[in-house]
Amino acid sequence: HLQVTVILVLLSFMLGLAAGGKLLVVPLDGSHWLSMRELLDRLSQKGHEIVVVAPEINLYIKPAKYLIMKMYPVPFTQEELDYAYWKTSQHVFEKGTFLERFLKTYEHAKNTSAMFLSTCTYLLYNKELVRYLKESKFDAVFTDPLLPCGQIVAEYLSLPSVVFLQQMPCDLDFEATQCPNPPSYIPKAFTDLTDHMNFLQRVKNVLFDFANYFLCDFVFQPYSQLASEFLQRNVTVVSLLSKASIWLLKIDFVLQYPRPLMPNMVLIGGVNCAPKKLSQ
Repeated sequence: HLQVTVILVLLSFMLGLAAGGKLLVVPLDGSHWLSMRELLDRLSQKGHEIVVVAPEINLYIKPAKYLIMKMYPVPFTQEELDYAYWKTSQHVFEKGTFLERFLKTYEHAKNTSAMFLSTCTYLLYNKELVRYLKESKFDAVFTDPLLPCGQIVAEYLSLPSVVFLQQMPCDLDFEATQCPNPPSYIPKAFTDLTDHMNFLQRVKNVLFDFANYFLCDFVFQPYSQLASEFLQRNVTVVSLLSKASIWLLKIDFVLQYPRPLMPNMVLIGGVNCAPKKLSQ
């Protein structure tokens, strides 16, 4: 509850303390949305107006009495989306060598990134919706940067943004915030290393970084191109992420390795999904 209170204070500050603010939400579907929805419920109770922009085809982003929903069409079916998320859940539990896992990750990213990119493209080039967003005079954008579309919208509308995430692939969050990220101490994904490494393990940790950057360039470079075309100037995903005002990090150093933090980062470990009572 203390963590949720801290989040609400930060968001309330950005939205204006004297009266309820107007918050534009550009979410990511799945469990990411379930985490975000809990905070939006609390913000609504405090009198803020919340507008959620989401594709018509989705898993969990459904209308609620405290949300104003702005839906837009996308070029895929519900069945295609359901399969993509099911495949993701299966991929998480697959085992194998690093090379096997990397190749599977690459193949999965290739198959799903096109779908997510089209979601962003259809939002940005929906002229009627973008006109509405521009005329609505929002106070801030609340978004999940794993889908960089929210940051593109925030840049287009010249609005401050709050990002809500666990971690970005390929350490893009470190790069965007200029946060220290020494490979001698912070183990990379897929390495199975701890934060105590000998020399050879540190070398391995650095080498894994090269593979991650290759994968990320493949996934996120199209968003840089899309943003540059839409904003009509050259931008990168990292430069867009660097504009975020506050980073709400869903990590907990009890379960994850300690890492350096920047002043605009707030740890909110434990805020992952709306709490529900388990059956007997």
